[in-house]
Amino acid sequence: MPAILCPRCRKLISSDVPRCPFCGQARPGLWGATTWLRRLGLQVDFPHLITIAFVGLYVLALLLDPGAIFNVRGMMSLLAPSGEALFRLGSTGTAQVLRYDMWWTVITAIYLHGGLLHIFFNTMWVRQLGPLVEQLFGPWRLFVIFTVAGIVGFVCSAIVAPFAGLVIPFVGAYARSSVGASGSIFGLLAAAIVYGRRSGSTLFTRQFLQWAVILFIFGLVFPGVDNWAHGGGFVGGYVTAWLFSQRPGEREGVGTYLLAALCALLTIGAFALQFIAAISLFG
Repeated sequence: MPAILCPRCRKLISSDVPRCPFCGQARPGLWGATTWLRRLGLQVDFPHLITIAFVGLYVLALLLDPGAIFNVRGMMSLLAPSGEALFRLGSTGTAQVLRYDMWWTVITAIYLHGGLLHIFFNTMWVRQLGPLVEQLFGPWRLFVIFTVAGIVGFVCSAIVAPFAGLVIPFVGAYARSSVGASGSIFGLLAAAIVYGRRSGSTLFTRQFLQWAVILFIFGLVFPGVDNWAHGGGFVGGYVTAWLFSQRPGEREGVGTYLLAALCALLTIGAFALQFIAAISLFG
């Protein structure tokens, strides 16, 4: 029988055992799927896959309205897709979520970007923080943290901000149409902070907390930045990482795989719903 490493305890076991004899993990071989994927040579590199999604959707947004490429109003608008193109692909905001009932845009907007500098910096942060969080928590947990943080961030931006912004104006105005992975990136920063606190590394925690504060201050200084998505993403990432860290030393198991699969299905489903909505709205 082919052997695998148990996803929880990392002991060498048979791929078809119903339960790991060392740690009790149920179906560690995922009913043979682990061996099948290994034979195909498939490896999951979520930071790389996320980057591909970023670039592919950015190029598509430019192609949907090529005339917007020449509408340069400053550095941040360099090679910026038009608002209509981003709306077609799934930008989010209060109107999309509450008026048009396009709730899925809180997912699709994570992978869209409003300009060359926007996608460059977000891609750079994902390529820097992604492998680190993957090493600390595992690749599947990384994807869950990334997805949950992005969703919570845009929910805060689209639903919470219109009401709270009237009471706390200094936080910054919410974006009526928002895109970008910044909320997810703040979630990855929060995950690193959670790990630093769990491991007792004060220097590690302080470094990533400083980065989060500096990025948030930049959002207050520069116009058009969705700070509500940043704050919500940080909270979403922190809570998710904290839940994952409640059992120190435990490896990813079937439960994590199922959560990651759910996030993947939600993401694919969100873009499918957006495609249908775009056809009905624009023909």
